[in-house]
Amino acid sequence: MATVVDIPLDRSAQARQAALLTGSDGAERRLADALRALAIDAVEAAKSGHPGLPLGMADVAAMLWTRFLKYDAADPRWPDRDRFVLSAGHGSALLYALLHLSGHVGMGIEELRRFRQLHSPAAGHPEYGGHPGIETTTGPLGQGIATAVGMALAERMLAARFGRSLVDHRTWVIASDGDLMEGVSHEAASLAGHLRLDRLTVLFDDNAISIDGGTDLACSDDVLKRFAAYGWTVKRIDGHDPAQIAAALSLAQRSKKPTLIACRTIIGFAAPTKAGTAAAHGSPLGGAEAAATKLALGWDMPPFSVPEDVAARWKTAGSRGAAARRAWLKRLTRHGQRAEFERMIAGKLPETWQEGFAAFKADLAASRPKLASRQSSQKVLEALVPVLPELVGGSADLTGSNLTQVKGMAAVAPAAYGGRYIHFGVREHGMAAAMNGMALHGGLIPYGGTFFAFTDYMRPAIRLAALMGVRVIHVLTHDSIGLGEDGPTHQPVEHLASLRAMPNLWVLRPADAVETAECWELALRRAEGPSLLVLTRQALPGLRADASENRSARGGYVLAEAEGARRATLIATGSEVAIAMEARAMLAAEGVAVAVVSLPCWELFSHQDAGYRDAVLGGAPRVGIEAACGFGWERWLGADGAFVGIEGFGASAPFEELYRHYGVTAEAVATAVRKRLDRG
Repeated sequence: MATVVDIPLDRSAQARQAALLTGSDGAERRLADALRALAIDAVEAAKSGHPGLPLGMADVAAMLWTRFLKYDAADPRWPDRDRFVLSAGHGSALLYALLHLSGHVGMGIEELRRFRQLHSPAAGHPEYGGHPGIETTTGPLGQGIATAVGMALAERMLAARFGRSLVDHRTWVIASDGDLMEGVSHEAASLAGHLRLDRLTVLFDDNAISIDGGTDLACSDDVLKRFAAYGWTVKRIDGHDPAQIAAALSLAQRSKKPTLIACRTIIGFAAPTKAGTAAAHGSPLGGAEAAATKLALGWDMPPFSVPEDVAARWKTAGSRGAAARRAWLKRLTRHGQRAEFERMIAGKLPETWQEGFAAFKADLAASRPKLASRQSSQKVLEALVPVLPELVGGSADLTGSNLTQVKGMAAVAPAAYGGRYIHFGVREHGMAAAMNGMALHGGLIPYGGTFFAFTDYMRPAIRLAALMGVRVIHVLTHDSIGLGEDGPTHQPVEHLASLRAMPNLWVLRPADAVETAECWELALRRAEGPSLLVLTRQALPGLRADASENRSARGGYVLAEAEGARRATLIATGSEVAIAMEARAMLAAEGVAVAVVSLPCWELFSHQDAGYRDAVLGGAPRVGIEAACGFGWERWLGADGAFVGIEGFGASAPFEELYRHYGVTAEAVATAVRKRLDRG
């Protein structure tokens, strides 16, 4: 049930602020004011940044970090630490001040002085990898809270496996109005409520201000009622009252559901003219206003300085979790599953996982089954799931189409986390963001399924996975016009080109069952970024009769060399490799010798040395074949190449008819070769 406290909105911010500033300036306020002062100094030094949130949420953050958050600054990656996510990443100066004051190495005064400067760990928005105390990259609003849902879910799933003696921590989030407006937060919050993720707490900076002005310009939601409807415990508090903050955080620790605490705050707290206004949101206060703000706080220290007594209290808070960490290490030493836990947390695959998998691939090569690559993917999962306990999956309500659940994968259910399969519901964006959170948490390798066309809904989370370099695997089926009758809304003709443009993302489009197994292997081995497995609905012939090496590992290879001097090279991916092979046979009957190159991963192929690429592609005319748009293919085809593919969107019809209608056929490929040779 919502607990509502009648706290004035921004229209009376100045009067409320005056009362707060003339009230107690006790020890709790001084801890918060240290955060405020450092945030002001960092933003003013950079002449860039967002001071409003650090000033407004400092009281809440100080209470959390000094009395409730379980962490040890001496070991910021301790596996059983609480996770803290600043979803409102524009307030990054708050996070950097917290890390500095609590004694985290690598976030000293010099780093704060270089806020928002090149190569500084104190970047404009928190960046995963910039400092070990930054749990995830945030900035695009809504991503942080949605990622935190995945972290909270991972904690519950690992606790079900290893017990609370090893896994017993919480996930805390500071989120803004903007985070809760973004659609992905709705998806994620609904999922969290359904699964009863009781270790998740969102501290909502309820200041009623956005960049354009008051939030009432665009939003009239009752946020507490909305979250209560999702199945959350909700409470509103005065975000500047230490007693209310402490009581609410204690409530969250006791709740059997995820908790939303709406912290009614004054954005830009203590700023004489900008507090409670949009002017405190997106730009520095300005020298005079900044100085006046520190004066209002009674903070008469030089820039980037903190009184010794306040600094000492913060350092003590930073080491408060040391005893808990040492006790945990002792439990780990005695735990019967220690080796498995450490392996999974480190992200290392089992040493023997490939022994049976090699035999599985050999059987595929020998039998050469005619299967849709989504079916091949399911068979791969049947081989992988028993030997990779860290592999957990799910689907956005398309399990029967994506074929992502196999025997031995019980479903994760509300308050029952022992399974390995997650029904994400029709929440593609929330699924992708939660997968990022699961990967960031450590201990699990998540994969999730949907139709390839719906990467349109997932792209922001996929991009962040690539930016952070985390191992998530997306199983994306119904990859082209080959899905047939569902028509152009579901036919992703432009998506391959779009996603291939994204840095640090592997787009893997296998041609048959063997290549599908190879691409799964590559995705699993890749610990430094996300992979997309782009799979067909329609059946594909078995093309590969060898599996002794992973030929897909170089991104592209000669599947079938020309029988004689190579007069042309046919280059294809996925389902169109079979068309290329058919065209090769057709041309061979005419005495025209051509080679077929399978190019399942452009990114990997581009990283090969020039000599290898030249040997594969050859010097003869090249023809590219893909049931998609041709954007980007010129990279491999050269100025004299030809492309056989799609112009415009698809249509609704049986897939065989569509391939003929759009001219993606062996005959069209052969004709393109003849034309190039006739030019000769």
